[in-house]
Amino acid sequence: MNQEIITGQIAEYPVCEYAFIRPEDLTFLEQVRYICRTECPQYGKSWSCPPAMGTVEECRQRCMSYTGGFIFTTVAEVTDIADMQETLATRMEHEKITRHIRDLFCGQCKDVLVLSTESCANCESCAYPDAPCRHPDRMFPCIESYGILVTDLAERHGITFMNGASLVTWFSLLLYRE
Repeated sequence: MNQEIITGQIAEYPVCEYAFIRPEDLTFLEQVRYICRTECPQYGKSWSCPPAMGTVEECRQRCMSYTGGFIFTTVAEVTDIADMQETLATRMEHEKITRHIRDLFCGQCKDVLVLSTESCANCESCAYPDAPCRHPDRMFPCIESYGILVTDLAERHGITFMNGASLVTWFSLLLYRE
């Protein structure tokens, strides 16, 4: 994979910050999954959320099977970051950009795993657990659902995650095999 080509292509998108990483840079914590289990209303209701993707250890092993990674952010301005409805309304633009970035990597890599924001919102009602995901090509599990401490990864690579009271920072993580 040619990082220079990817970097040049990414300039076409409103990506705020990014870094190429190694899977070994990822910190996996059961406590991150605990937050999913105890605070997220989507827990157990979506293919993109726990427990559908397996245990944190299974997620760690899956991530470690990749040869490289790429983390990036986009930002969105809101009037009140505490207004979850307004904040979440900005997420779909980030997911659209994530699909484009995924396609750039798929053009150069054998396999790409995409982890992104929140719970999948592609379908009005998720097929989980009764049937397979209807749109596996558009469904990106949440980074935190894998137990990944994204703030640690951001700090290690100089990526800002607190951009002010009116800016939402969205993260996506791509892991790839060359």
